Amino acid sequence: MKRLRRKIDQYLLEWKNSKDKMPLIVKGARQIGKTDAIENFAKNNYKSVVEINFALQKQYRDIFDDGYEVDTILRKISLRNTSFEFIPGETLIFFDELQDCINCATSLKAFNKDGRFDIICSGSLMGINYKQIESNSVGNKIDYNMYSMDFEEFLWAKGYKEEQIENLFIHMKNLEPLSNTELSVMFENFAEYMVIGGMPAIVNKFVTQKNYSGTLEMQKQIILDYEEDITKYANGLDQGKILNVYRRIPTFLGNENKKFQISKIEKGARSREYVGTIDWLYNAGIINISYCMEQPELPLGGNYNPDNFRIYFSDTGILIGSLDDEVQKDLRNNKNFNTYKGAIYENIIADMLVKQGYKLYFYKNEKGTIEMDFFVRDSDSLVPVEVKANDRATISLNNLIDSEKYKDIKYGIKFGYKNIGFNGKFYTFPYFLAFFLKRYLSEK
Repeated sequence: MKRLRRKIDQYLLEWKNSKDKMPLIVKGARQIGKTDAIENFAKNNYKSVVEINFALQKQYRDIFDDGYEVDTILRKISLRNTSFEFIPGETLIFFDELQDCINCATSLKAFNKDGRFDIICSGSLMGINYKQIESNSVGNKIDYNMYSMDFEEFLWAKGYKEEQIENLFIHMKNLEPLSNTELSVMFENFAEYMVIGGMPAIVNKFVTQKNYSGTLEMQKQIILDYEEDITKYANGLDQGKILNVYRRIPTFLGNENKKFQISKIEKGARSREYVGTIDWLYNAGIINISYCMEQPELPLGGNYNPDNFRIYFSDTGILIGSLDDEVQKDLRNNKNFNTYKGAIYENIIADMLVKQGYKLYFYKNEKGTIEMDFFVRDSDSLVPVEVKANDRATISLNNLIDSEKYKDIKYGIKFGYKNIGFNGKFYTFPYFLAFFLKRYLSEK
């Protein structure tokens, strides 16, 4: 199978060529392609690469036991592998599976001050106690959050060129409707992306064989792998309760209001018994959390209820893999999405927003007369974002824009099975353009 182009590729080159660069920690969920991207970058940009995997090569876990002086660490590494070369200015040291050797994080300060070698660490957030890493390496490392493939990376995998993708943005920016052919082809690509998700191994299999054969089995295996990792890494927490939350996410997404309620996970469940479980899944990169705003007004960060939230999978392919076989068959045949149609569209837009750096917020008033899926902001206003799975009226979006009560809202955005347009109050875009939203708001 071919090596897939990823956005981190360009970031790593910029990091290598930056002045005063510090050790880099690449964070992200399991199986999103972290190790592959770093190994590819290392192979093409360094004369010498020293790669240590603390999960597979347990013999290296003691290299920090006698302190963090760089030469001492290098000497211990060399004792175990005499073929490693440490060439100042031309060597990348890659510490993989950082979660299995937290002491490695403490060494980053010494490596940063030494400066002779480039350092990249990576690991599954599922096993990383990041607060401990943060305290051990504060001020001496850079973080990069990596995710599964976004829609643009999916288009790259399918062979689309930069200018073809840029043309989509030009249409969006200029509010020029796409041709029927462009619209039809991109909706078809987007439907494939919704079903497949962004896990690189699954995407690679799909684009290589040009059909869905075997992809569902891969999705289900990742779900099982995540469950296995929960039982392995969730130290200090009730693993059974984390699994309860993880397994019930599709059920809540299928509900009309999608609100996640601990009391409905199991009979007699109490919130205090589940403290930390949802945070653990979020920190592991498995889920995205959207919080309900107290009022639809700025600022976003200081205006939400931490006890009222919705949970989405961080990769829509995982959601698809968790649904009934009948639903999956319908999706692969591009048929009726039934109960989960709205949930799937919301989940994928949530994922696309997070991959642009957005945090997730929604709003629903107590009477239930106004509800909005997401909110983002531009330089001076709050922007409601509605995701429509059908052609029904956008009552809430109109009310938010029209009412004098919501002074921070000047216009809105609606994503749906529609072409590009503007009616004087809100912009309408096809779902597949959501990955351009942040750029659009900054350039429009």
